[in-house]
Amino acid sequence: MIESVANPRVKRVVKLNKQAKARADERAFVIEGIKLFLEAPLELIKEIYYTEFFHEKYIEPDGPVREKFLLLDMAPTFNQMVSDFCFDRMSDTKTPQGVLCVLEHVYWDIPSLLIKRDKPPIYLLIEDLNDPGNLGTIFRTAEAAGVTAIFMNEGCADIFNPKVVRSTMGSIFRVPFGYTKLMLVISDLLKNGVNIFATCPEGAESYEKFDFRGATAFLIGSESHGLSEALKIKITNHLTIPMAGEVESLNAAIATAVFLFETTRQRRG
Repeated sequence: MIESVANPRVKRVVKLNKQAKARADERAFVIEGIKLFLEAPLELIKEIYYTEFFHEKYIEPDGPVREKFLLLDMAPTFNQMVSDFCFDRMSDTKTPQGVLCVLEHVYWDIPSLLIKRDKPPIYLLIEDLNDPGNLGTIFRTAEAAGVTAIFMNEGCADIFNPKVVRSTMGSIFRVPFGYTKLMLVISDLLKNGVNIFATCPEGAESYEKFDFRGATAFLIGSESHGLSEALKIKITNHLTIPMAGEVESLNAAIATAVFLFETTRQRRG
């Protein structure tokens, strides 16, 4: 059992949780909790840390957690029990569940996500969205709505930030994504006949007037600044959400959910 917070492995996990540069340099990130542990692909898990209580409650009895550990026993995975004090230092949550893992980065081949498909795709293009909770929620919503892929620029929050990872609730492992230059993606999508819609709070028409049944992409900007002019002028379709009262806008995650589920409604109809 690791009992000292001075242990190099403990320090490394803390660093991966806190520093985007460390995650980028090692091409690794940390997941925490039973749900994410069970959903994480076996081939990505490199290290597991857990408490004695977690071992007695979840690993010893037969169940899905024990089954996952047995599968990992056959893989080159570092498996280590740590003291409660050490785990509290390693954890990024207020109420730790007693298990966390170090994983390799998830990578998707961006060109393969842009190829033409038999079924009309739905893409999300996200610019400068730096709120971790919103980005993670968008990933969950995207999976629920059947989004084909998400593209982000470098100004967005780090998808491997612990808060973003938790907010995705496992969707990070199932929704294809990539960081790239959005202008290049827009050009490729337009060449492939994808209808791109820029979300704007002002000077736009209601989303209810548009047809999303064909190949569709939504361009989502930051809550504080919206979309950059450089991207907006590339898009002819500007849409907004009509609202009552004195509310000026919805947060990016909620607005994205409105657009995506209007798309799925139209396609079912």
